[in-house]
Amino acid sequence: MRHQNSISGKVVMDVGCGTGILSIFCALAGAKRVYAVEASDIAVQANEVVRANHLSDKIVVLHGRVEDVNIEEKVDVIISEWMGYMLLYESMLASVIFARDKWLKPGGLILPSDATLYIAPVTHTERYSESIDFWRNVYGIDMSAMLPLAKQCAFEEPSVETITGENVLTWPYVVKYVDCYTIVAQELESVTAKYRFESMMRAPLHGFAFWFDVEFNGPTLSTSNNLYKVSPGCSASDSNQQETKKRNKPDEALVLSTAPEDAPTHWQQTLLYFYEPIELQQDQVIEGSVTLSQSQENPRFLNIHLEYSSGGRSFVKESVMR
Repeated sequence: MRHQNSISGKVVMDVGCGTGILSIFCALAGAKRVYAVEASDIAVQANEVVRANHLSDKIVVLHGRVEDVNIEEKVDVIISEWMGYMLLYESMLASVIFARDKWLKPGGLILPSDATLYIAPVTHTERYSESIDFWRNVYGIDMSAMLPLAKQCAFEEPSVETITGENVLTWPYVVKYVDCYTIVAQELESVTAKYRFESMMRAPLHGFAFWFDVEFNGPTLSTSNNLYKVSPGCSASDSNQQETKKRNKPDEALVLSTAPEDAPTHWQQTLLYFYEPIELQQDQVIEGSVTLSQSQENPRFLNIHLEYSSGGRSFVKESVMR
């Protein structure tokens, strides 16, 4: 509704419409016509929802991949809830890029307009204790022989769960900034960022957390002279300064955040746990790099390659989010 002036009387495409709720919001905002594109069979129910709300004259549900459907006009607006866990897991961003390049009019609106993926080191003693230390004494029985298997089962793959700001040991770093108006699909094949953290407290380092923000800005803010790109590997404090520069009225920014200190969302946060925690001192440096790449097995899956070192020791963590 905050973008109603850009939607009212316009032609809209909803990429991956699901139940059709965003398409209905656009129709209620005065859209002239909405193409609700959905590849899965939920499109059948979406069509029924549209009919039940007497919007069949405005919303056209198209059952098929956005790469395969036929639309005989350009659109003024593209909306999509394309974000997956860790932003890029099972993401539909490539489909949004396809729709943008094929159907969006010059100067058209994309919502959300940009996204930022963050990484930060975390401590989570309670989670580690529940998953691992439990086996040291099970009703008085020493079952510590289970520990290696327990660690593998609990921590081999990324875990989607909710943590709080108290679990985070430092300011986060930017892994990837996505400008939906300019990004190309090839950028999604592999993303690498280097980081360097200094622990704000003395605590065990149990792993790293990932989360993201998405913003809802118009095309002018997102594309003018590339002034607003947030560089991978910069800290949150650096990006906050850039965020302030990019808007005349920063307080009017529309942001959906999945950060630990914000209200929980269904995306939660994505945790990559170590098999063994590292005891950190305050101000101790943690540095390394992270690479996210599309799996050859399935392009919607994510291969995660994490390198980190602290206190003179170096480690590598390989994982697949599937």
